[in-house]
Amino acid sequence: MKHLLKLLDLTGEEIIEILNLADQLKYETKHGIEHFHLKGKCLGMIFEKSSTRTRVSFEVGINQLGGYAVVLSSEGSQIGRGEPVQDTARVLSRYVDGIMIRTFGQDEVEALAEYGSVPVINGLTDFCHPCQVLADLMTIREYKGSLEGLKLCFIGDGNNMMNSLIVGGLKVGMTVSVACPEGYRPPREILEFAAGYGGKFTLTDSPLEAAKDADVVITDVWTSMGQEDERKKREAAFAGYCIDERLMSSARPDAMVQHCLPAHRGEEISAEIFEAHAEEIFEEAENRLHAQKAVLVKTMGC
Repeated sequence: MKHLLKLLDLTGEEIIEILNLADQLKYETKHGIEHFHLKGKCLGMIFEKSSTRTRVSFEVGINQLGGYAVVLSSEGSQIGRGEPVQDTARVLSRYVDGIMIRTFGQDEVEALAEYGSVPVINGLTDFCHPCQVLADLMTIREYKGSLEGLKLCFIGDGNNMMNSLIVGGLKVGMTVSVACPEGYRPPREILEFAAGYGGKFTLTDSPLEAAKDADVVITDVWTSMGQEDERKKREAAFAGYCIDERLMSSARPDAMVQHCLPAHRGEEISAEIFEAHAEEIFEEAENRLHAQKAVLVKTMGC
């Protein structure tokens, strides 16, 4: 695997291979077994969007694999001052062994991969969030034993999380149901992809309908970074989309809940449901570390 730009680029088998390696690396980490697969290798990390979990999990991950990280922010580099992305790609490729970028446009990630000569990993864009969804799938499989045949439900905005969950869930054999209001639907590219899976995908504006008999219910914040000015508008649009006891009563009795964090209790998820499923949610947060280590090995270890 040369890059991880979006889950649309991977096969279901490739996703499962990443999850299998993540499980192995997690086991070894928990048992104090060192695994310096990337000894001496340098990961350049570009942050045009701020982050807590992405920065810490990638930096800890590359260290545990025997490598090290160099962190670049838009304020402290030429990237935020108008340098063409193709020049950044070609320069950094001469300094580092891999690039992780957390940014706005998917086109910037694709350009880094096109013009650079080292692996590029998408840490998040407005279009997709592949590393987070790999961690989600890893966590679901840990709790449920398998992914094939499970029903995954996402309630909320047609954002990068919904986009990647639709793709990742369908590719590993899950049934995917999403609920979002008109005007907040996933982009055409994602809906056209999902249409190829026929009855395995449903889109509705009814959260209760989407959650019916779900094995896992997932949500995300309604107002993402850079959208704070739309908060009141979004709160009105998403009224009734909170993951609460009423909604969970529509899912299976043993349904999981996942949230990529940070969580706004009382908005997209009630405090009661969050706390009832906190162990699953924070296991999901930990699994960012292990899933991303697997991605680093699969890309930079080749």
